[in-house]
Amino acid sequence: MKTRTLFTAAILAGLTAICLAHASGAGAGGQAPAGRGQTPPIDPKVAARQVPIPYEQVIKMEKELSNWCRWGKEDERGSLNLVTAHKTLSALRLVKDGVYVSLARFAELKKEADTFTFGETKHWMSNVDPVTHQVRGALDNIMFGIHDGTNSHLDSLCHYNLERNGINVVFNGHPQNLDEQGCKQDAIDRMGPGLITRGVLVDMPLLKGVPYLEPGTPIMASDLEAWEKFASVKIGSGDAVFIRNGRWARRAALGPWNSAREAAGVHASAMPWLKQRDIVLLGSDAVNDVQPSGVEGGVPGEAKNRPIHLLSIAVMGVPLVDNGYFEDVAREAAQRKRWDFLLTVQFTRVPGGTASTFNALGVF
Repeated sequence: MKTRTLFTAAILAGLTAICLAHASGAGAGGQAPAGRGQTPPIDPKVAARQVPIPYEQVIKMEKELSNWCRWGKEDERGSLNLVTAHKTLSALRLVKDGVYVSLARFAELKKEADTFTFGETKHWMSNVDPVTHQVRGALDNIMFGIHDGTNSHLDSLCHYNLERNGINVVFNGHPQNLDEQGCKQDAIDRMGPGLITRGVLVDMPLLKGVPYLEPGTPIMASDLEAWEKFASVKIGSGDAVFIRNGRWARRAALGPWNSAREAAGVHASAMPWLKQRDIVLLGSDAVNDVQPSGVEGGVPGEAKNRPIHLLSIAVMGVPLVDNGYFEDVAREAAQRKRWDFLLTVQFTRVPGGTASTFNALGVF
């Protein structure tokens, strides 16, 4: 314990050295979210859609895509620094009609294959007579897992880690230092109040002429480029990119399934393309990563299982939005044949929090 404490203090005193060490590459770690038990095998049809990528290529990207120290060694906001006053003012000019929609949904109250991932979701009235059980006033409580499989949420930069010299570190080389109160650095309350920027919707089912992508379908860099051509839009620095795979349309048609294990999503090979575009935020209506990931070889961990999460959050400092609800914004965008819009996001600044509810509006 003494050695660990001394090493952690050394990290805090010398983050510049860590930045240099990270640039040279040092292998992968990663935290597997708690609560995963025995699970059934992947559907063979889903597994057949995998596009292989070597584990070593993902590890190489930890070095090549790093934004550590880009905004200073003390930074805890990562790509949010890309949203300058000029970027926000430019995004405001996208509003033409004054029509706005939500990009979020709340966790399901009913237990299903994709719910209660990290605990029960519950809503109850709090001012109830203990004898008569009559509700005495309009006051209520809610309980839910922020990372629930049906809850739209924005991951903080402490949500995923890398292992360096036996120490778990998060974006920019800060020690993760988890305790019962959460993260000490890179937590959601240390990332600012929110952001106002240009949002760009990438509607993959619309591009491919299908109602939804089937689970396990990888989204490649070539798909993103094809969308830019289709939509006459160019993704650029400071943009928030939301990739619709049609998860909610499929759920409505066929019912819930374990979309944390079987889902369309971004393939790890697309990450250099997204880094080059310098985006501020990446969002999905599922878990962002194509599942299964297609990463071959290596050791169990997030570099293998959730490379998009690991590279985006811990390496690039780009927050992710999981389980976003993009059906309404897709409808409004298609009606206008314009897939960029003003995006506003307010963070729920829970001290030490690993995520915020995704309080987002798209304005046309």
